[in-house]
Amino acid sequence: MWLVVGLGNPGRKYARTRHNVGFLVAEALAGANRLLFQDRTDYRLCKGSMGDASIVLLEPLTFMNRSGSAVKKVMDRMNIPAENIVVVHDDLDLQTGKLRIRKTGSSGGHRGVESVIQSIASRDFVRVRIGIGRDPFMATEDYVLSKFSKVEASLISDAVEKAVDAVGVIVAEGVEKAMSRFN
Repeated sequence: MWLVVGLGNPGRKYARTRHNVGFLVAEALAGANRLLFQDRTDYRLCKGSMGDASIVLLEPLTFMNRSGSAVKKVMDRMNIPAENIVVVHDDLDLQTGKLRIRKTGSSGGHRGVESVIQSIASRDFVRVRIGIGRDPFMATEDYVLSKFSKVEASLISDAVEKAVDAVGVIVAEGVEKAMSRFN
């Protein structure tokens, strides 16, 4: 079984912002696999399959910086090892729309990923990073919570589709195959 976590912030105020690309991918995965999210107190969850693999899709509703608590709850409740967790998140250090997959590593300064690392006490989970770029004239906190321009929205839409495909490859064929195909 795989746990696929889309990182973001809950609420309409944050919908379709740069920091919520993880939610966009989780929702696209749910749609592509005809799964419906069920709301819990601090997360949204759906269970199903992608091909032959069992998956759980998770959107923490604890805000980005505390995402790890929801991941830990679901991980423990469903007995999913860290190496079967895929965290999808935005990345300021990648060009808008670029996709990068990593098997393990640090948080790279991403507070949502850092929360997951701290909560599950492991760095050994897959990351699917989607580039949102940077604006050198805007404070980082304001930038990640801003909406995409029309041009950027098109790039992100393509990246979300690629991320859905990448997650499919990760769960069906392994992270190495996905890295060689999508990085």
